[in-house]
Amino acid sequence: MNILQFGKFYYPVFGGMERALFEITEGLNEQGIKCDVLCSHTKPTNEENTFGEYTVYRTASYGIINSTSISPNLIYKLYKMHKDYDVIDVHHPDPMAFLALFLVRPKTKLVIHWQSDIVRQQFMAKLFLPLQNWVLDRADKIILASEAYGTNSKDLQRYIDKMEVVPIGIDSSLLEIDQKKRDEIEERYRGKKIILAMGRLVTYKGFDQLIESVKYLSDEYIVLIGGKGAEEENLISLIDRFGVGDRVELLGYISEEEKYAYFDASTIFTLPSISKAEAFGVVLVEAMAFAKPIVLSRIKGSGMNWVNLDGVTGIAVEPKNPKAIADAIKKIADDSKLYNEFSKNAKDRFESIFTREKMVELLAKVYAKILT
Repeated sequence: MNILQFGKFYYPVFGGMERALFEITEGLNEQGIKCDVLCSHTKPTNEENTFGEYTVYRTASYGIINSTSISPNLIYKLYKMHKDYDVIDVHHPDPMAFLALFLVRPKTKLVIHWQSDIVRQQFMAKLFLPLQNWVLDRADKIILASEAYGTNSKDLQRYIDKMEVVPIGIDSSLLEIDQKKRDEIEERYRGKKIILAMGRLVTYKGFDQLIESVKYLSDEYIVLIGGKGAEEENLISLIDRFGVGDRVELLGYISEEEKYAYFDASTIFTLPSISKAEAFGVVLVEAMAFAKPIVLSRIKGSGMNWVNLDGVTGIAVEPKNPKAIADAIKKIADDSKLYNEFSKNAKDRFESIFTREKMVELLAKVYAKILT
């Protein structure tokens, strides 16, 4: 069985979609299933990288438009290599990949990893819809990280019979902590309850709501937000406006090792996203691997409310409600019995559902099913 993963970017680029793509590729190859990657580069050059048993083919990108990497050579590269694979697994949303499929029209079995609807670029989504439907009509299977997202996606209602649920899993052995950084964090915030958030600084993440919530928290709490993005200047101005500069820090870009040090040192993890653009939240899985209780928004149709179970592994609050965020944080942090219960449940849920091994096992069954 030879599999081609087709995505927008690949490691060392690491957003939620890229993390899922990395875990799938590594996991399949570990199980002896040949799996390569075709993706866009972040530079205007073509490049091939070998990682152990597999190869990543990166095609030149000439910029990003509406979150799409403009890489015309993806089309030619797919045409040249598609016959070498039994299954092409495309990670959506990526209009460039869908265009390549339409133009090349490979006879290979086709799987669509539906990571998210196109939520924010609504005008572009309407223009893209005929191409999207052509690909979905052609697909043999559509993979979703949670059943909740599929049943609430208007784009997928025609394709319910093609859906398979394969939760995103991560390899916990990769969550290595930079102990020096861990010690630095502990020393810097000694005596503080660390409320951690991680992600791109974009509007749908709701970090503005988290910053405002600090108005309702005492100075025993410190909110740390890791990541870079277009909203950085706006968030800085909000910190100043609300007068919480001594209790909120924007950490900027953080390496993987440093990120895990922050996870380990934190008290509670938060994901205050305000729209369904937050489809799953791989960072939630990482937080659960570190046994951290979670506070997040209750977003209809988002898979993140399935990852974190309200009242079991954390608390879900109404979106755009800073006081509710603060109240949930205090409720968990001030009740040691509840905190320990959520912490244990988070770790148990991670180990029972969200490991790389479980994801690869389910995914391999999907591939085998369409090849028989």
